Amino acid sequence: MRLALAEASAALASGDVPIGAVVLDAAGAVLGAGHNVRERDGDPTGHAEVVALRAAAESRGEWRLSGCTLVVTLEPCTMCAGAAVLSRVDRVVFGAYDDKAGAVGSLWDVVRDRRLNHRPEVLAGVLAEESAALLESFFATQR
Repeated sequence: MRLALAEASAALASGDVPIGAVVLDAAGAVLGAGHNVRERDGDPTGHAEVVALRAAAESRGEWRLSGCTLVVTLEPCTMCAGAAVLSRVDRVVFGAYDDKAGAVGSLWDVVRDRRLNHRPEVLAGVLAEESAALLESFFATQR
């Protein structure tokens, strides 16, 4: 999660919401990392999770990320939760809950939907206070 928090801080330089993500292989090695790039790239899909999953897939040479863990500072939205399911990661670890758009237990629970063919394990609340503080600080300057 510390690596994801460092990625989140990198998003600040481009004026993006400070959310960071990393994808780890089964041995704990980083396969991909990313932070929000929506503002920088003008890309509505430029969420930290999608950036990290794309980098991990490129690193691995395939889209299936079985055995991997997606670590992200904020609970994934529906798009990112769907990407986690479709990439076949084994687990999703996140920091702060997102009561407004979270799709890993808060507002929706995409990753545990029994109608889907893959359901990653979830570990929530890891370094939640630090993740939330980074977001709160960012949004305080936006008001």
